Amino acid sequence: MENAPWWTGAVVYQIYPRSFQDSDGDGIGDLGGVLHRLDHLSDLGVDVLWLSPVYPSPQADNGYDISDYQDIDPLFGTLAQLDELIAELHRRGMRLVMDLVVNHTSDEHPWFVESRSSPASPKRNWYWWRPPRPGMAAGDPGAEPTNWQSFFSGPAWALDEASGEYYLHLFDRKQPDLNWENPEVRQAVYAMMRWWLDRGVDGFRMDVINMISKDVGPDGHLPDGPPLPGSAYGDGTPHFFCGPRIHEFLQEMHREVFAGRGGADGGAALLAVGEMPGVTVEEARLFTDPDRGEVDMVFQFEHVGLDQGASKWDVRPLRMRDLKASFGRWQAGLAEAGWNSLYWDNHDQPRAVSRFGDDSPEFRRDSATCLATLLHLHRGTPYVYQGEEFGMANFPFAGVDDFRDLESVNHFAAAMVAGEDSAAVLAALRTMSRDNARTPVQWDASPSGGFTTGTPWLPVNPDFVEWNAAAQRSDPTSVLAHYRRLIALRHENPVVALGDFTMLLPDHDDVYAFTRSLGGQTLLVVCNLSRTTYPVADLLTEAVDAPLVLGNLPGPGPTLRPWEARVLRLA
Repeated sequence: MENAPWWTGAVVYQIYPRSFQDSDGDGIGDLGGVLHRLDHLSDLGVDVLWLSPVYPSPQADNGYDISDYQDIDPLFGTLAQLDELIAELHRRGMRLVMDLVVNHTSDEHPWFVESRSSPASPKRNWYWWRPPRPGMAAGDPGAEPTNWQSFFSGPAWALDEASGEYYLHLFDRKQPDLNWENPEVRQAVYAMMRWWLDRGVDGFRMDVINMISKDVGPDGHLPDGPPLPGSAYGDGTPHFFCGPRIHEFLQEMHREVFAGRGGADGGAALLAVGEMPGVTVEEARLFTDPDRGEVDMVFQFEHVGLDQGASKWDVRPLRMRDLKASFGRWQAGLAEAGWNSLYWDNHDQPRAVSRFGDDSPEFRRDSATCLATLLHLHRGTPYVYQGEEFGMANFPFAGVDDFRDLESVNHFAAAMVAGEDSAAVLAALRTMSRDNARTPVQWDASPSGGFTTGTPWLPVNPDFVEWNAAAQRSDPTSVLAHYRRLIALRHENPVVALGDFTMLLPDHDDVYAFTRSLGGQTLLVVCNLSRTTYPVADLLTEAVDAPLVLGNLPGPGPTLRPWEARVLRLA
């Protein structure tokens, strides 16, 4: 890629502010806390801070239910602090990307309050209002306009008894979906986005943005989805994942919001990231082809579904061949045009070292650094989720009362109604719950891990005394030190950012290997994702005498040790 955009060589750091750092002792992280920890990000070497929602919100879904797009929730601070954060990041050479949720709002947003006030409201058509199913009365079982199931369990339609009509909510009932078919909605969203860019924000990570176009017929009818096994409801995703007008909407957004806002070097200074559940490689190529003017990169979910069966709660062992096939397909599919986000975990996924690695005392450090090496040496923009850089792990939840996440709590309740085994359901929650990612960041060994002087909104993982940032900051063998080296390697070597990707050993059950090549330079990456040792010569003869660029274990020899990762120079 000649004249490659700045973000091809960048690393993004995600902050979930509620759990990052508390500055006022109320047990909830805030913008003051983020400002307090900016030197940590600067020392790590990241280029972009992605900030999960800090807008005013009733917090039904921890801020992803926004009631005012143009302010800061007092829970997190003030607009002045956000302005200060922008200035401090820019002073350090970093950018700020705001999380943006425009598939839906809170039901307490003034737009929805007005929409709900009367069927004759001028904003009624800003949301998806529909009468009961023909021949049925409002409130009857099965009278919802479609059979779609909400992502948070139960029907995707809620009855408004005052009007006798239903409104669509693909997520919680307090998160009504905006009707993007209405041009007034789109223009209101674009105006709000421009307002943030004018304040100095450097772009947006757009939540479930591929759901904004619904498969609506000429008569306004929305179709049923295929029945879901073991559910009274159906799967609506074929009718709102990458719907018929999605490319049109994103191209319009690009023209209205991003186009013409160049950087000092004349290039695109901004970043538009589209979170897109269910997106395919072929669709992602269209979304991210720079000639089409839609988004810069997608945030896709294929690899984080490989250890799941019928649902995320149906947990299966991850097969390395499946991971290679998935990653390899995305590397190949976006090789000529388009761009991908690289991540193991985020605010919606359990901790990578517990899920994909080995969080036992013996191998936690090694597996955390091995996984990081594998990911960061791929082509795409790596994302680091808070605490990942020093090996934070899943929380040891004792019972259902320990969970706070709406998705987890609702799933347990629905499973009990369905007569499922409570022990099995709890085991799945412990493994996959979003709460695993949301426990407070472990900064040091002081009470509550240095996160707060008060009572944390979620308990701190009891392993914080040993596993914390302060304990690793000056240790050259730590997980944190390895992340610094990986980020520096991407900054210093164009082959890491832009090189061609070739998968090796695609059928090996434990060892993940590939090359990256650019302009006569070739790197060989070899990662052993297991407790088994392997003679290097039996795997790849070219790796035997190749110079080491970066490794996660000291003294590399003829044997690839458990959870060992090596980056070697072939040319």
